[in-house]
Formats: sequence, structure tokens, C-alpha cells
Amino acid sequence: MTQRPPASPDYTMPTTHFWQELISATDPKAMQEPPYQYGYPAILPDGRALLLPLRKLPDDTRAVASLIANQASFPVIAALSKAMVHIARSFHPDHIVGLPTLGLAFAPMVAEGLGHQNFIPLGYSRKFWYSDDLSEPVYSITSPDRTKKIFLDPNMLPRLEKKRIVIVDDAISSGSTILSVLKLLHRLDCEVIGILVAMRQGIKWKSTLDREHPRSSALVRSVIAAPLFEVGPDGWMPITETIDTDTP
Repeated sequence: MTQRPPASPDYTMPTTHFWQELISATDPKAMQEPPYQYGYPAILPDGRALLLPLRKLPDDTRAVASLIANQASFPVIAALSKAMVHIARSFHPDHIVGLPTLGLAFAPMVAEGLGHQNFIPLGYSRKFWYSDDLSEPVYSITSPDRTKKIFLDPNMLPRLEKKRIVIVDDAISSGSTILSVLKLLHRLDCEVIGILVAMRQGIKWKSTLDREHPRSSALVRSVIAAPLFEVGPDGWMPITETIDTDTP
């Protein structure tokens, strides 16, 4: 039997065994209450839970619940995608726009589940035929100087023209990536009618989106949600002001 690496004293542990299965609503791991140690049970619409690892933020006493889609099992991705398809149907989109990198784990499955023949992927890699007019700088922790850009292949423009679009990504946290995509798409002849993610993380993204595109945060839907956490003597406590009580 494979032994798990020892947990750290700050109630975090390696993520090797996370994101591999959904647990029933009656599983003790799904019913646990704060303070949380090592994992947070995010509840799906059908009552099952996905145990998310808690990651301590650098040089901070806070933590986030993490979902890394390309490390998750196929059944977990399939279950999240199925729930995302159900949400996407309520928007009645003409096309799905998938965001790199981890949003591309969900976008094709959502588009296929809606009966679409394809989806529209955005990318961070600039091909030689791309145009700077169809790009937008992206700010993130790993790219604070905004040298990173998100691109739309110009060959995708006819698919977007006068269409109703739903953006699909893996998660929304600060909202900065989604904001860059909104800036890009709002320059084109299409209408963004929904923003669909597997997971909402905290609530900072609401002010980020609404500051430049008023009421755009109301377009966001997700399957699961998690607050931010602060460390206590016995584990991680949800930070009350980061709990999103809106409908997923």
C-alpha cells in the first residue's frame, strides 16, 4: 500500500491524491465543518462533494482551495463538465469560447454536450499569422508586468460575428484573466452572455469585473465554490467576507 507523504504542520499536504474522486453527501469527509485540515469539501449541485486541497499562500496566513483540472481524474472532469453543460444550456449560446490553459479541459466537453460541432479556443502562444489587434495583455501573479498576452486566432472571427458567446474557464479568483478576455471580446462583433467556470474562488473577482464592465459579475456561474481561509490553532477557517452566497 502506498503511503502518503506526511502532512505539514500548517494543515496543508501534497496534492497527489486530490481531485481523483467525488464523494457522497454522507461521507464524513463531505460533512466535516471548520476548522478544515488539509482539504475543503466543495459541494456539487447533486449533493456530492469534491475534496479540494488547501494551499497556503506565499508569505501569508491565508490559504485557498485549489482545483488543478489537468491533474484531476477523468471521472471528476466528466462530472464537472456535465454539470457545466446543464448550466450552459440556460444561456442558449451560439458558441463556447475556451480559455487557456486549464479552461481547455472543460470547454470542448461543454460545447460537445450542447450539441455544438466545435468551440473557439483562445491561447497564450502567438502564431506567426496572429494579429496584435486580436490580443490583450493578461495580468497574473506569474506575469505581473503584463508581458503575457491572450490571443484569438483571426480565422475564428467568422465564428464569433454576431454570435452569443459563453466564456468557459476552470476557475475564477482575482478575475484578472476573465477581465482581459472581456476586453478582447468586447472589441469584436459578438455578445458575451455568460461566464462559466468549474469553480468560484472567493469574491475578489466581482469587484474586478464590475469596475470596468458594470454588472458583468452577474454573468458568472459555476459548479462549485470556495471561500478564502485564514489559519487558526486547529486548522483553516473560512474568511467570512470571502464567502460567495450567490447562486452557483
